[in-house]
Amino acid sequence: MKVKLVALSLTLVGSCATLRHTEKIEQLKESIYFEDTQTVQSYLNTITEDELKTHVYAFSSDDFKGRRAGEPGHHKASKFIKDYYINENIKSPLGSKYYQQIPQSYFSEGIKDSQNVIAYIEGSEFPDEVIIISAHSDHEGYNDTEIFNGADDNGSGTAAVMEMAQAFKKAANEGNRPKRSVVFLHLTGEEVGLTGSRYYTQYPVFSMANTVANLNIDMIGRVDDSHIDNENYLYLIGADRLSTELHYISEEANNEFTNLELDYRLNSDNDPNRYYYRSDHYNFAQKGVPVIFYFNGEHEDYHEPTDTPEKINYALLAKRTKLIFATAWYLANSENRIIVDKEVY
Repeated sequence: MKVKLVALSLTLVGSCATLRHTEKIEQLKESIYFEDTQTVQSYLNTITEDELKTHVYAFSSDDFKGRRAGEPGHHKASKFIKDYYINENIKSPLGSKYYQQIPQSYFSEGIKDSQNVIAYIEGSEFPDEVIIISAHSDHEGYNDTEIFNGADDNGSGTAAVMEMAQAFKKAANEGNRPKRSVVFLHLTGEEVGLTGSRYYTQYPVFSMANTVANLNIDMIGRVDDSHIDNENYLYLIGADRLSTELHYISEEANNEFTNLELDYRLNSDNDPNRYYYRSDHYNFAQKGVPVIFYFNGEHEDYHEPTDTPEKINYALLAKRTKLIFATAWYLANSENRIIVDKEVY
């Protein structure tokens, strides 16, 4: 009888614990909502297919010779990004430089010195707290016969960051400056061991302790084979790994504004591709910063010279970019920064 009573007691305790957890999740979900949907929508409307297309075509042109880190083509691509921010009157926390220089000694495989490009919009109330929106700018370079232009990898992510920066700048100009600072970070060396993000997180421009979240974009312009019959999707990886709250903020942003099918299968610990560990967000997560990695999945042109701009789905790229902007808007403007309630692993 004692055994049965103990078992029953444990069952009841377990049920109560589950109930309390369920109630907490429901309370958390109910606490997350956008108070200013019309304002957010007005800036989402500035993110357009045409502008994204212009950026992708320019950034994945032959002029940049495949943008291999440390090579002249990538230096030229970095200047293209820097000039964009200067023309948009979006400042850098590094002053007139915009570049976080990474010396050759930090790279392997004989890669020469390279640079991250950093711009930002300073927050109005919590300027020392930052939301980092990132995308890598480098790609595979070229060989004797072909250029690897990387329109999806990662011209799509680069274009998305540029469009979001413009939208946040417009908001600031119109009296809707974000409460927290929003950083636009273009990382070098992703294709050679996540080197640019590893350098940034080791020598951060804004402290890791004050970095609220990293929203990292790496390939969001195409459709993979698993979604041929349903293009209205996006893979999200890492959203719940460190912060339960971040996951539900992302879900609310999607429910309110974009209604994409958010696919979490690649977020599984059992994912044999291990994508959580394979793009720049991972170095931020290792420092305890909550992350989301946005990804469309691999396709037949992945890391091939055939990854060209006419194959990008620009309507879908715009919709996915809007989801990321809405998520960043919430993170930048909420009264309290998100809570980290899980351990780094």
